[in-house]
Amino acid sequence: MLRPAAPVHGPKVRLADLAASAGVSIATVSRVLNGRDGVSDDVRHRVLRALDLLGYERPAVLQPKPLGLVGVVVPELTNPIFAEFAAGIMAGLSNHGYTPLLCGLSAGGATEAECVAVLTGRGVQGIIFVSGVHADTALSHDSYRALAASGIAMVLINGRPDDLEEVVSLATDDAAAVDLALAHLRQLGHTRIALLTGPHRYTPAQRKIAAFTAGLAGVDDPAAHVYESLFTIEGGHDAAVRAVGAGHTALICASDLMALGAVRGVRSLGLKVPEDVSVIGYDDSNLAVFFDPALTTVRQPVAGLVSAAVGQLIQQIRGEPVPRAELLFRPEVVVRASTGPAPAHNGS
Repeated sequence: MLRPAAPVHGPKVRLADLAASAGVSIATVSRVLNGRDGVSDDVRHRVLRALDLLGYERPAVLQPKPLGLVGVVVPELTNPIFAEFAAGIMAGLSNHGYTPLLCGLSAGGATEAECVAVLTGRGVQGIIFVSGVHADTALSHDSYRALAASGIAMVLINGRPDDLEEVVSLATDDAAAVDLALAHLRQLGHTRIALLTGPHRYTPAQRKIAAFTAGLAGVDDPAAHVYESLFTIEGGHDAAVRAVGAGHTALICASDLMALGAVRGVRSLGLKVPEDVSVIGYDDSNLAVFFDPALTTVRQPVAGLVSAAVGQLIQQIRGEPVPRAELLFRPEVVVRASTGPAPAHNGS
């Protein structure tokens, strides 16, 4: 029997309401609520989400028995894409009966090593790292090997370096992302295209730069069209001013935050987006639709990455074999209002 988690005014929530909210049949809702088999994880999660959104407690049969603690380490929570990863991973772990412990890093705050020390001290069975130290080729990665040697399960998301081939890793295909962005801008007639990215020391930046320069084959000095800065609004602003000043009419940004800064940078020069300069981001974070103009961006397949990461971590915890080759997930371009035809002076 369903009970409201808090007083609810108006008619009681019915199975039909749950079915409509979850987009499934009443019979499927009944199977989920009674803990029966024959329902996929995706459908089960949709029904549970509908329960939560409608303000009702989950029946006792659906309350998972705690299976252990799992750490989730993200670089920061102010960047919406990392918050999306964190929320998805934590929900996935909870739905499988594990208790997630989130550790968010920040400049001047706790380091990844300090977070790991706290998590291991709490007895976590595994840790999922999102864009962590593993993505920085200038730093030592011995700590990951030490974790693996201690028997703690581990999954890395986005940016495994070559010296961690033994660690389970998943990533958005950065090369495919750049290729898709280039194809979209070329279809719009742009020939003067720049890549705005973060420091070269990070694996995702290296992969994007390699794909971008390869995509400019035949262009004199492709590297001259790459503008390194920081993965921030300020970094995007700075890089955009330099790129537009050099005559570029289209900017591929390595993050949505950089793209927001790039739009501001273009406007600081008295130009318009996309009439004078097109801007394309990377991530498709929740804020992208609220940009002015709404941001064309390359969408990371967050749901797929999260599901695979949780699944492979649990397999390791259970002692089951998992693939060691890095699994790449294909992104897609989401076209909105920040890209448009190349201006006439670009020769289109």
